[in-house]
Amino acid sequence: MQARTTPNDSRDARRQRILAVIDQEQVRSQAELAGRLAAEGFAVNQATLSRDLRDLGVVKGKDGYEPPTAPALTPATANSSLWHAVHAWLLSATAAQNLVVLKTPAGGAQALGVAIDRAAVPGGELQGVVGTIAGDDTLLCVCSDGSKAKALVRRLLANKGTSA
Repeated sequence: MQARTTPNDSRDARRQRILAVIDQEQVRSQAELAGRLAAEGFAVNQATLSRDLRDLGVVKGKDGYEPPTAPALTPATANSSLWHAVHAWLLSATAAQNLVVLKTPAGGAQALGVAIDRAAVPGGELQGVVGTIAGDDTLLCVCSDGSKAKALVRRLLANKGTSA
């Protein structure tokens, strides 16, 4: 027996509804978003919802999930997004060889990591960043070498308005 599918089972339809929900109302958690989607007939587990949010470019701000700021990412928008993320989330930055350990309030590492990854695009202000790994309140930035790691710390702290 084949399972019956509905229009709400479509990944694209679900993702469009995710964007509509977070654009229209404040959503503070994945559980809250999953509940709102379920009420509209979109059954989704946490792993799928997390992947959808990441693929859509949705970030979690201080007041909940925020829709992507622009459909096309340019170096200028990436740099602006980085400035906002640094001011909202960065507590401290420490270089260790080619790595940088960034501390954020609980729940802030992913949002800061997305902003850093976006600013590392060609033409962006963070050319030495190879990638990031985010936990809950700690973000690890991998840089191409030690001098790039130290430069990243200086840049982030300067954006924050503090010094190393």
